[in-house]
Amino acid sequence: MTVVLGDKSRFAAEVGEPGALCRVDLWAAGKWLTCDDNMAYVPQFLRDVLQAAAWLRSGEGCSLPFVGLSAEATHRRLREQAGDESEADYQLRSRFRVLLWGPTTDNLTAYLFREGDHLVITLEFWREEHLLSHPEDAGAVFVVELPAEELIGILEGIAAALDAG
Repeated sequence: MTVVLGDKSRFAAEVGEPGALCRVDLWAAGKWLTCDDNMAYVPQFLRDVLQAAAWLRSGEGCSLPFVGLSAEATHRRLREQAGDESEADYQLRSRFRVLLWGPTTDNLTAYLFREGDHLVITLEFWREEHLLSHPEDAGAVFVVELPAEELIGILEGIAAALDAG
């Protein structure tokens, strides 16, 4: 049985029949995130999703680090620092990275910023093949805002659906 959680315009997941490999489709800001690879290796994916839910439930997450910059501009600045960065820049960028859930989500650069019980997630597709087939995504940073409890609930729902097998 397929399980659907959340709202595609904010954050949503559709989890297929559980097994060692399972179809997991994710959406945020109306974009299909797992368009390049939606077959998750369940033991690893389940662990990563549960860790993300626990991290958020504990109140972790930092506010926007650059005063006066929007979430989109902050995403671009953090991304531009990648590659030729100092250890301090790497540590700063790493504090915000999310959706590091293996091959299913490695087509994205995603950051999360937290203001109390409110989350802002920024996402950007980076694979050349994706950008060639979806030119409207080239250079675009997608931004979604939602309550932390909403995202935690979706993540815990994903975990329950995956663990049902």
